[in-house]
Amino acid sequence: MIVGEYERAFHGDQLAGVAAVLAAHGVQLWLPETCGPVDLNNPTHQALAMLLGHQSKREVLRARFRTTMAMRAQARDQGRHLGGRPPYGYRLVDAGPHPNTAHARWGRRLHRLAPDPVTAPHVHWIFAQRIAGTSAAGIARTLNHLGVPSPSQYDRARNWHRTAEGWTVRTVAEILANPRYTGRQVWNRQYTDHQETEPGDRRASRGSVRRWNRRDQWVLSARLVHPPLVSETDFVQAQTVNAVATPEDGQPRRYLLTGLVVCRTCGRRADAHWVHGRPGYRCRHGHTGASPPLPGRPKPLYLGEDLLLAHIARQLDGRTTEARDDARATAAYLRANQITIICDADTITLDRQPSPARIPRQKQRPPPEPLET
Repeated sequence: MIVGEYERAFHGDQLAGVAAVLAAHGVQLWLPETCGPVDLNNPTHQALAMLLGHQSKREVLRARFRTTMAMRAQARDQGRHLGGRPPYGYRLVDAGPHPNTAHARWGRRLHRLAPDPVTAPHVHWIFAQRIAGTSAAGIARTLNHLGVPSPSQYDRARNWHRTAEGWTVRTVAEILANPRYTGRQVWNRQYTDHQETEPGDRRASRGSVRRWNRRDQWVLSARLVHPPLVSETDFVQAQTVNAVATPEDGQPRRYLLTGLVVCRTCGRRADAHWVHGRPGYRCRHGHTGASPPLPGRPKPLYLGEDLLLAHIARQLDGRTTEARDDARATAAYLRANQITIICDADTITLDRQPSPARIPRQKQRPPPEPLET
């Protein structure tokens, strides 16, 4: 076996493993750089293999960089669709032959986005409702009530990995945040993090994870390249609707026990919630207002902060005198000693070491500081 271009054959220390397998089957490996067969028992050949492997790794990184820059230019300057599922409200249509003559001879063609006559009106309605002040949960609840197919239900071929259970708050929020509905092509909103301990070496990957890029790293086309479903003015206005929660009276609200209250029923941390003019905490057990309550679903948990502090003071009686009569000192004592408040509608207890099974993925980080809005 003769390897003409080592950059395309191996990188890093791959050559040693490949050569050993070939030798076990009686196959000789030749490289132009060795002027003949490769002998890994020869120190010179070993050093050459290591050098070529590192050179090949550099070529992998250069090729990755060149590809990324080419895709950036195609999206920004040409507005080209670079693959992937079309967003809800659009469909893919033919855009002519491929500009590369070789690809065109192979029959490859370009594609662009065009409004889908079935789903585009729903996108118009979603943005209109959001600009009118309707919450994302309210929009999702209305769509489910009207029986409008969700993106995963409407296009199962491209969304086979989705549950297709209906509209959710997250689905509506992602549509409202997608700038492709303004008629511009957008690229690099997300990237695949291979988590390589050694850059360029996929064998050193700890698994691939999709991550979001910052908005300043998104690549937008310089011109409109497909029919918009919403104007840029309306799109920007939709982003600013209820972007920051502001109390109606304009007074700051402080929650002393934020992150310390854990629901005994589902194991989630309760949300800070202002109720009847007082700070409180609630847990809806992972449910939202996007769908109506199901029979048998546990009732949401509502607890006032004053009630929690009174129970905590009685349970801490004798442990500390400083936190007995001061609410802030009580919250500080709980945080300093990593004590959480496990509660339901009937009981309130303190737990210094929460069970990992009851509070998944929350044990790895300490509770957040008191929240003020």
